[in-house]
Amino acid sequence: MTFHLEMREIVKRFPGVLANDHVSLAVEHGEIHALLGENGAGKSTLMQILYGLYQRDSGEIRLDGAPVPLIDTTEAIGRGIGMIHQEFMLVRSLSVAENIVLGLDGGRLGGRLDLDGASARVRALSERHGLAIDPSALIEHLPIGVQQRVEILKLLYRDARLMILDEPTAVLTPQEKDGLFAVLRALAAEGRSVIIVTHKLHEIMDIASRVTVMRDGRVTACVETAATSERELARLMVGRDVELKAVRTPQRPGRAVLSVEGLTAHDGAGLLRLSNVSLDVHAGEILGVAGVDGNGQPELAQTLLGLRDAEQGAIRLDGTDISGLTTAERRGLGLAYIPADRRHVGSVPELSVADNASLGDQWRLARLGGLVRDDAAIHRHAAKLVRRFGVRAAGLDFPAGKLSGGNLQKLILAREIMREPMALVVEQPTRGLDVGAIETVWAELLAQRAAGKAILLISAELEEILNLADRIAVMFEGHIVGILPAGEASPETIGLMMAGRRPVEVG
Repeated sequence: MTFHLEMREIVKRFPGVLANDHVSLAVEHGEIHALLGENGAGKSTLMQILYGLYQRDSGEIRLDGAPVPLIDTTEAIGRGIGMIHQEFMLVRSLSVAENIVLGLDGGRLGGRLDLDGASARVRALSERHGLAIDPSALIEHLPIGVQQRVEILKLLYRDARLMILDEPTAVLTPQEKDGLFAVLRALAAEGRSVIIVTHKLHEIMDIASRVTVMRDGRVTACVETAATSERELARLMVGRDVELKAVRTPQRPGRAVLSVEGLTAHDGAGLLRLSNVSLDVHAGEILGVAGVDGNGQPELAQTLLGLRDAEQGAIRLDGTDISGLTTAERRGLGLAYIPADRRHVGSVPELSVADNASLGDQWRLARLGGLVRDDAAIHRHAAKLVRRFGVRAAGLDFPAGKLSGGNLQKLILAREIMREPMALVVEQPTRGLDVGAIETVWAELLAQRAAGKAILLISAELEEILNLADRIAVMFEGHIVGILPAGEASPETIGLMMAGRRPVEVG
């Protein structure tokens, strides 16, 4: 058999790291092939080599049986290879057609870009592939799911025969994900090949015919999805059995600990980010906040912590109005925060593990009334934290910024939990984490629920919300579309609400 793509014995080294250790990957014509692995397994490096962003140290790449150098991205594109990054490479102020032809030399009339001709071709491609996009629309006015269609059209405009998609469903509603998968299946039926880099096991089982699994820079297996399971893929990826579902034991919620009433806020540009948001989070309850990124979830978390001012509304913690208090005062009363940006908001990467473990408790871990730093107390506190939560670090003086995403998240989660708060605002707790780290984070959040803490869980991962939450609030364009008991929620119902199309009475 002549494969569309063969990567043979690829080796790539960075200073102190062997990122790809004799990695081989083969993709057939018309195949949707998944590439699975933990963070740091080497899968992104492998795809960046294929796309010409990195140069391999050794090994061979073949397209249709013929060896190719793939020196840079220009040559990769010329050979029919295209890549859609998790962060879309679109200029928001330009139109769809302008973005699609950006950087191309063709399509010019007398040295002037033939935008009308490009728009006609974009319209024909969108109609042919069922992508339904207006070539004249500005990117900044398009929903995230439609922006992804633009990225696909960019590849089709260049006639890419081999497409690489990095975490393609990270910002999509369930309905948008289904639409994307339908497009990918149609493209594969035309003979185009698709490589999906993802950590979502259920999506791999849904869309891919085969999956290559990497661990520590090496390939551990290449299997047909029809002959494997999510549990087996997780074991191949992590090297041990992983619990893929959270066990949420029934319990009766207590009093309302964190209450929000009529919260309204604009951003610095005057855009409405929160519109009359009201909700209650009870003791022993996880209230999940679902929604596509960019619909007010970050602003809700920031406003609750006092990092952003609200123009209207009230925030109460255990009955006390904290609306006018500083962030430090709110934390002192028992409000904890695990932010989405763990490297720039949740930690100080340049400081040590021990110093990051003590953030917010510096006064308590000091001598002479807080005037003198107590290194011994800081290290004792950090050692207890690291031991209890299984944070893997080279030492307590190791820079926190050099920890893996999963270990840094465990450090931040542990720091906030060990302060014994009444309520936790948890934002995107497993974004970018592998299944092993996700298992740990989920178990700790459920343990805090069982301990009677009130948890507001903001997540773009619908699977996470459905696994952990007792009730689910859905946000769309800054307001709460509705709040459902978890037992009445389904991906389809929540997905429609995430698109603002099914208002439900708040309860």
